[in-house]
Amino acid sequence: MLKVCISRDTGGGRRGGHFTHYAFTGLPGVKTLALADSNPEAEKNFRLTGAERLYKSFVEMMEKESPDIVVLCSRLPGEHYTQIRYALEHRCHVLCEKPLAETPVQADELLALSQRSGCLVQMAHLARFAPTFREMKRMIHAGEIGKVLTCYMRGKEDTRGGGEDMLVLGTHILDAAAWLFGRPEQVYSDIRIEGRSLTARDVLKTTEPLGPCGGDEVFSLYRFADGVNGVFESRRVIEKGDCRMGLTVCGTKGALTIRYTGERKLRICRDFPVPMEDDSKFEAVPLPEEPPVPGAVPLEYEKLGINPAIFYHLYFAENNRRAAWNLLRAIDGREELTAGIDSALDSLEMITGAYQSALLHAPVTFPLRDRKNPLELIP
Repeated sequence: MLKVCISRDTGGGRRGGHFTHYAFTGLPGVKTLALADSNPEAEKNFRLTGAERLYKSFVEMMEKESPDIVVLCSRLPGEHYTQIRYALEHRCHVLCEKPLAETPVQADELLALSQRSGCLVQMAHLARFAPTFREMKRMIHAGEIGKVLTCYMRGKEDTRGGGEDMLVLGTHILDAAAWLFGRPEQVYSDIRIEGRSLTARDVLKTTEPLGPCGGDEVFSLYRFADGVNGVFESRRVIEKGDCRMGLTVCGTKGALTIRYTGERKLRICRDFPVPMEDDSKFEAVPLPEEPPVPGAVPLEYEKLGINPAIFYHLYFAENNRRAAWNLLRAIDGREELTAGIDSALDSLEMITGAYQSALLHAPVTFPLRDRKNPLELIP
């Protein structure tokens, strides 16, 4: 029986979480010992996770409980670096909310530490676990849209549009693209602030402390293997209404798309016009039935504050469980880890490379030789 602890700080005006704290709830082979949360209000419902004890401090919890696995629910990459490092130094596996860290330098250190300790770090890059994205990947590799030409990626484009959107939400999309097509070969990026080209001094004051970030408009061109082009775009508050965040993959015989709105359906266009923007018609793709986790107890949605009528609630809750289950099976050697540090490093490099390219006004190749985000160099 593996011992699990949870770090979930809900105080200090933090934005909402993604139900990461329920990732191991009801799964077989684990026992949730404790949860750490400095918020005095945490006393009311920390036991919903299955935790038996509540701590005010992450370090105190880790020292007293000595867990096998710790779940890190914070959205802030600066906290991830510190907590992941502590966990790995104490021989503890990790399930962590994205993004991995603030810079590739930090991620490199965590990857090396993970390899030395033999402990695994699973990132909550949920597209890798979602049935919609898994079916998209299967269909692409089965040739159902022909030879892939271009992958169009878009952030949420709300008040965080631009650099903050690329880091907070674009991380999901960029990671999905790297999962579908492998790490890109190069990026050429144009990042702007109020219509002018970004400079190294144009560091944004972000909604949350996220690390170096800049620009209210991002347009990046990635080149993947086999001639696949990738376009990522985010602009601040283009329009209100349905979420624009999503990914569309276009091939010679059709296109597949997933938009982060409504039920986040996988849709396909088979009656493919040339060019596609002339008259594309998409239809929903039926998904194969998802097998349940053997021996798992279904989540009690209403009791846990998960509204099944809100599809993204289910997306977060169920796919975090899939990530946790994959981590458990990877720990005992039955599966490969789906979203480890090495894969999370790809999307972090894609973001850092975009800034490097924008400031150099030139393409940048991967893996990055310069591991620093140029925006962090200005005091």
